[in-house]
Amino acid sequence: MIKAVIFDMDGLMFDSERLTYQCNVEVLKEKNLTMSEDFYKTLLGKTIIMATQLMHEEYGEDFPVKDHIQKVHQLLHKKMHEDGVPKKEGLVELLKYLKENDYLTIVATSSDRHRVDDILNVADVAQYYHDSICGNEVTKGKPDPEIFLKACQKLGVEPHEALVLEDSEAGIQAAYNASIPVICIPDMKYPEEKIENLTERIFQSLYEVIDYLEEKNND
Repeated sequence: MIKAVIFDMDGLMFDSERLTYQCNVEVLKEKNLTMSEDFYKTLLGKTIIMATQLMHEEYGEDFPVKDHIQKVHQLLHKKMHEDGVPKKEGLVELLKYLKENDYLTIVATSSDRHRVDDILNVADVAQYYHDSICGNEVTKGKPDPEIFLKACQKLGVEPHEALVLEDSEAGIQAAYNASIPVICIPDMKYPEEKIENLTERIFQSLYEVIDYLEEKNND
């Protein structure tokens, strides 16, 4: 029986990946540089260390990755506070369903604590979550299972009692490596077949997760 639902954040709860991509493009334009959508997709779900390596390969070893990321986050922060956080279809309805039916909930994301708390509050969904675990609380990023295993520990459930909701290939692999069932709701990139085969289901929106839970817990 599923007792807990573990949420990835960017690209799963919020349509923030596209917004982050746009912010990357705007910041790079100041240096007369560009970023393709295909290259941005290679960064999704990666740790800061892995993303830094990829950006150095793309823009040169002297590219100031830390400064670039800081500027992107500042611009993203500004846009979200001015225009609101774009929620994914079905997010609020799913969260209300989980709360009404006494599921445990947690956000598990590679983002740092300050950014996570800020976005959850601006989006007005923090009250629906029992806890969160962030990138600076783990030593290994996705696809390593550490973040999802620690999420289970925080909620006091076994991996087989949880369900992970993910959009990225690295996140799907991490859930699979943790022996936690995972549902994918694709965002900017549809998973490759070998990754797709690791999932329980692939849905078009978070609305469909409600029907899945009804089906699983009524078996």
